Amino acid sequence: MFLKRWLIGNPLKTTQASHERLSKTIALAIFSSNAISSVAYGTEEILLVLILAGTAALSWSIPVSFAILFLVLVLTISYRQIIYEYPEGGGAYIVAKTNLGERPALVAAAALMIDYVLTVAVSIAAGVAAITSAIPDLFAYRESLGLLAIVFIVIMNLRGVRESGRFFAIPTYFSLVTLGLLVIIGTINTFFTSPPSLVSYLEPPGKAMESLTLFLILRSFAAGCSTVTGMEVISNGVKSFRHPESKNAAITMVWMSTILASLFMGISWMAYNYHILPKSDETVVSQLAHLTFGTSPLYYAVQIGTMILLILAANSAFAGFPHLASNLARDGFMPHQMATFGDRLVFSNGIIVLGLFAGLLLVTFEGNTHALIPLYAIGVFISFTLSQAGMVKRWLTKKGAHWRKKLVVNGIGAFTTGIASLIIASTKFLQGAWIVFLLITILIVMFQGIRSHYRAVTEQIALDRRGARPPLPQRNIVLIPIGGVNRAVIRAVDFARSRPGDIRAVFVDTDPEESAKVKILWAQWGCGINLIVLPSPYRSVLGSLIDYIEEILEKDRDTWVTVVIPEILPARWWQNILHNQRALMLKAALLFKERVVLTDVPFHLTR
Repeated sequence: MFLKRWLIGNPLKTTQASHERLSKTIALAIFSSNAISSVAYGTEEILLVLILAGTAALSWSIPVSFAILFLVLVLTISYRQIIYEYPEGGGAYIVAKTNLGERPALVAAAALMIDYVLTVAVSIAAGVAAITSAIPDLFAYRESLGLLAIVFIVIMNLRGVRESGRFFAIPTYFSLVTLGLLVIIGTINTFFTSPPSLVSYLEPPGKAMESLTLFLILRSFAAGCSTVTGMEVISNGVKSFRHPESKNAAITMVWMSTILASLFMGISWMAYNYHILPKSDETVVSQLAHLTFGTSPLYYAVQIGTMILLILAANSAFAGFPHLASNLARDGFMPHQMATFGDRLVFSNGIIVLGLFAGLLLVTFEGNTHALIPLYAIGVFISFTLSQAGMVKRWLTKKGAHWRKKLVVNGIGAFTTGIASLIIASTKFLQGAWIVFLLITILIVMFQGIRSHYRAVTEQIALDRRGARPPLPQRNIVLIPIGGVNRAVIRAVDFARSRPGDIRAVFVDTDPEESAKVKILWAQWGCGINLIVLPSPYRSVLGSLIDYIEEILEKDRDTWVTVVIPEILPARWWQNILHNQRALMLKAALLFKERVVLTDVPFHLTR
């Protein structure tokens, strides 16, 4: 417990949630680092494909970059509309669910979840690549460095949104300043000075492996599309902004897109002007920094800034993945635990799960950025297309003020991202894109299996009228801890009423609205048993129950307390992970207490 408090801090009260909202400057650091950081490898990915047709083909990097710039413009306008239309948060899953139906929504959710995991793995791998370009001796330790970075970001996110945002804001802006200086000074040099000799930086072009064809150009476009990943994160996190939420989120969206477009086109222009070739042991940004600043401290500042920005790009995924998982959990497609806040008012379970899967992916691909990027943009462009298509249907159905203009914007967005999705899928299918499609299918099957289980649970524990029950004599204090009113709870009540004693149901209030519902249901189904509602400002169900039991034991040394625990037992062992383990933790906490008797009343599910 001491280690936990030292790492993530003391718990926050539920009433403090409004104080955790973010200003635009802090939000820019949290939500935009993913999109902006992609400039560190977007141009390089374009060049890696074009070089297959020889050095002369590198001139196509500028037209390809302009095509990607057009995508940035379209997505910025489109997502601004989504932000205003969905002030509660309008990620691809929510937009697709409300406009296109369950199946497209699950496709969008699966694609986004894969993208978030890849975002962490790619960003960390690219960040480590940036620093190993400056310090080659660290190259052999890139996997270990990547895992340490993931653990650090997980811990910081578990400390809360506002605290992690403040911590990451300064290094994020330092990174933006260093890259901005590189682009501004480097771009000026291309216009007013002759490019320096590149003999020491270029690798021999050799013989062209492929012809410069339309397919090769489309492949380079697909590779460069990794630049626009992360642009949807702000629309997912609108509720994290201070009031007025939608306006602040929309302004931050424009800031992010402007910075992204400026840095990306600047790096692409410099790489074209200096005839930069991608190298296996040095990134394109590192080569440009060498040419611009030599080996001065500014070169190392750029490399450190790039590394920081790439590593912090993973932080955007830690802002988006837990919110997406919580939305899925509320709809029954993910374990319910993913929808509950942790001690620091963040979705702790989602943060930990994302960190584990990203670490596994990083180790699997040995920290190789170029091995991960072919898998990267597919999922996010599928979600882009579904969200834009969902908005098209929304305007056609809802209409409203200026709906035709909005329809045109989202229509262009759906068309362009749809075309981009097809290009990415077709050009990268054999490079590993098939893995993404397979994973999307597996995730959808998993979502539906979880939903099916929860529906079966709801059906089996649903209440129906049983008629009046005769009261039983009461002698000792019998406590029934409940988290709601259902058949499993009523079964435990039936058992308790068959025992002598003073029977009390105990409910811990962590949500005023839920408490009100429980009180109404208990008035109907509680058979006259007294309902004790315990306050819990820190949302500690177990702690509040134990404190109440100890208070009873302290008041009367001759009193026995019988704790009757209603527990739902799934039909299959693996379904246990879909339920919280409060009953198990309560039994473990009370088992060794004097004058406390534990009685477990199981409710067996049949499927």
